[in-house]
Amino acid sequence: MKSLLALLSLVLLAPAFGAAAPQKPNVIIFLVDDMGVMDTSVPFLTDESGQPKRYPLNEFYRTPNMERLASRGIRFSNFCAMSVCSPTRTSIMTGQNAARHRTTNWINPDSNNAGPSGPPEWNWQGLKKTDVALPRLMQSNGYRTIHVGKGHFGPRESEGANPRNIGFDINVGGASIGAPASYYGMQNYGNAGGTVKKQSPAAVPGLEKYHGTDTFLSEALTLEAKSHVADAVKDAKPFFLYFAHYAVHAPFNSDPRFAAHYADSGKPPQAQAFATLVEGMDKSLGDMLDHLDHLGVAENTLIFFLGDNGSDAPLGHQHAVACAAPLRGKKGSHYEGGMRVAFIAAWAKPDAENALQKRLPISAGAIQTQQAAVYDMFPTLLALTGANAPANHIVDGARLDVLLTGKRDAARDEKFLMHYPDSPHRTDYFTTYREGAWKVIYHYFPSEVSEGSHYQLFNLASDPFEQKNLATTDPAELKRMMQGLIAGLEKQNAVYPVNKETKSPVKPELP
Repeated sequence: MKSLLALLSLVLLAPAFGAAAPQKPNVIIFLVDDMGVMDTSVPFLTDESGQPKRYPLNEFYRTPNMERLASRGIRFSNFCAMSVCSPTRTSIMTGQNAARHRTTNWINPDSNNAGPSGPPEWNWQGLKKTDVALPRLMQSNGYRTIHVGKGHFGPRESEGANPRNIGFDINVGGASIGAPASYYGMQNYGNAGGTVKKQSPAAVPGLEKYHGTDTFLSEALTLEAKSHVADAVKDAKPFFLYFAHYAVHAPFNSDPRFAAHYADSGKPPQAQAFATLVEGMDKSLGDMLDHLDHLGVAENTLIFFLGDNGSDAPLGHQHAVACAAPLRGKKGSHYEGGMRVAFIAAWAKPDAENALQKRLPISAGAIQTQQAAVYDMFPTLLALTGANAPANHIVDGARLDVLLTGKRDAARDEKFLMHYPDSPHRTDYFTTYREGAWKVIYHYFPSEVSEGSHYQLFNLASDPFEQKNLATTDPAELKRMMQGLIAGLEKQNAVYPVNKETKSPVKPELP
């Protein structure tokens, strides 16, 4: 009888034990492909007083769940990424600038795409099993590490082609490809069979259960993410979910669930299709937030939402004020429209009394104007979760803790270096360097895109949309900024474009 009573008491106490606060927070990095800072109804840009300012594109897109997440956390108006995808993704994984890890270009799955003057030493092979990577560190710290969506960490036959090789316990949909062959389940996402007569090299793997259905790719990935998160919660495991949508990358397949919302917009068909991809991604975010609530883990889950590079919306010329208006340029560009991305940090359900949230307080409904970058997430997450990188692993990122409270971090170095010594893309062979309000762009081979000069200089405080090149009118500032650019490249042991005839490195020069 005493044994039965003891057993009953344990059963009755079990919920109390189960309700105890976990020691480690769950973490979600929600990454959207090719989503710039203007591809949303959430206003990220600010006016002169630092308050959010709406522009016409904010009225075009529908992202109510981004609005919901922003109301629960803080958004950044000056969050920078590399201007193409693989460099940013590798920076998230390593905490390093692309100039240091040397994956400075998007990775072509099947051939080295450095270009005719690209550096032979650039890291086309991407991430390797032996590299220090965020999922491996989280895995070693007791986390279940879940990869859902786009990988693009290495070419087809490399170790990085499979996200499990860099520390993910689970991989759904991740491979060497940078874009899906199709978003449509009825086309098997590009896999042979059904309406697809020939296997595409860009077919999305691992989603066979959705083949032949009308399940849009963004929805299929969301269902898989929800399932694996539920399994982790059931097994009482803290989880790290890296949810990297293929959306909103081309091909611009219209998501039929949202097409009617843009039919009368006056925008061309491709622009309407792009908007449906944005809204489908936003629905996925809302579904994940609802799922965390349903599982009872929202208070213990941190979400970092961001894009991987500037917008690729099919709205206008690549260097004009168009798809990222009022910012200039787009994906692949040396202008702000190519390297400024949306970033929101939030606890899925804010609770000031939650022990985990006290470790990393995040101001709700706030906007942060101080500059930060993609590699800053790495040290922030390691500090929050208690994971440690090897002492010999150089980290270029700085913790976001102070910025997440809505305050300025006076100790923070407000610099951002974006090195693109490769080709082909919209802007070839350049380096940009931001320091405070100033920005310099160095073009290794001047062309029409560079206005015929090696140098472009802008003051983003007085000219946030980069309309007035000050390189000839402010030579002292140009020289100072170029000194900073050169020093940054040397510090990170960067590689450079080469002279096509001599094959020798072409390094930036002072004016």
